[in-house]
Amino acid sequence: MNIKFSPPDITEAEINEVVAALRSGWITTGPRTKEFEKRIAAYCGTQKAVCLNSATAGLELVLRILGVGEGDEVITSAYTYTASASVAEHVGAKLVLCDIGEDGLQMDYEKLASLITERTKVIIPVDIAGIVCDYDKVFAIVKEKKPLFRPKNDLQRLFGRIVVLADAAHSFGAVKDGKRSGSFADFSSFSFHAVKNLTTAEGGAVVWKERQGLDSEWLYKQFMLWSLHGQSKDALTKNQLGAWEYDIAMCGMKCNMTDIMAAIGLAQLNRYEGLLARRRQIIARYNEGLGREAKVLEHYGPSHAGSGHLYMTNAYAIKDEQMRNTVIVEMAKRGIATNVHYKPLPMFTAYKKMGFSVKDYPNAYKRYANEITLPLHTLLTDEEVGYIIENFKECLAEVAKK
Repeated sequence: MNIKFSPPDITEAEINEVVAALRSGWITTGPRTKEFEKRIAAYCGTQKAVCLNSATAGLELVLRILGVGEGDEVITSAYTYTASASVAEHVGAKLVLCDIGEDGLQMDYEKLASLITERTKVIIPVDIAGIVCDYDKVFAIVKEKKPLFRPKNDLQRLFGRIVVLADAAHSFGAVKDGKRSGSFADFSSFSFHAVKNLTTAEGGAVVWKERQGLDSEWLYKQFMLWSLHGQSKDALTKNQLGAWEYDIAMCGMKCNMTDIMAAIGLAQLNRYEGLLARRRQIIARYNEGLGREAKVLEHYGPSHAGSGHLYMTNAYAIKDEQMRNTVIVEMAKRGIATNVHYKPLPMFTAYKKMGFSVKDYPNAYKRYANEITLPLHTLLTDEEVGYIIENFKECLAEVAKK
């Protein structure tokens, strides 16, 4: 067999929507993007959503709109993809990394509390593998540390505390206590990259909770300005007869979503509940077959249902990185692509240059050293899932003998 790690699930429905977009004459930001925004907001239970070209852009624009920059600090997990952290560098803030807890993948909440200073403006929790973080704990910490908060502008004063910005790149569609991802943090940024559960090829979206005094229409316009060079009108508005005139209100960025991307997303959203259900079936099969072989995540429980984005394992037989890498190679020989989520950020050159050392994040390193992520996508057949389970167990048994 030749089992890919995470190919996109594209059907004729997506292809037809893209063709319709191409034939419509609107291939950049236009009516389909606006419709996609409305449907995302309705799905998440928020008033507004803004679509962009990536979740990374979403995280960065939130920081910029909040006025986070030089002299400020942003805290996120050491056990995540670089996008969660690099956005702090992009805006000139100081990045602060927090180790994960001993028994899970979320930030160590006691450690998180100890890292907060008068300069902390934003905390970025990570919904890793599509499982919603414990935002009750995060907000409890934020409330406890409120006396330390020093706002720099009117928007920060409106919040009156550290802002919680969810890296929800993995968790679109996840549910906890009856609420969907996007309704927990102050802001949430989703990814629709090609490997995500719901894809637009590239792409992302930001949603936010309503707050007294926060004008969502004004906030939406700030995202529009930042994402389109600070231009006061988008192409759809400028296309009206005689409406060519526009202003450049700021030197913004260029990170808008296109209607071609939104067309894929609209078709995916129509299918999404079925996609989530299939992921749940595969995870149940994996859990049944591998429960004794490895520590796995609790994707589903009495009060929560993750999005089933990644099937991350920490195999008991694997004692170090070298053994883990040997298993990955052996799986590849059998035609099974696997991955590792995640290499702790302090292990990368860019973060070493910032002064980070993985020795200061022992829980992150321990989790990484024997982590293997198995294929989890909706194109997997039952036969392929069985093949993966059988071969993974065989590879683990072989490496344990050496």
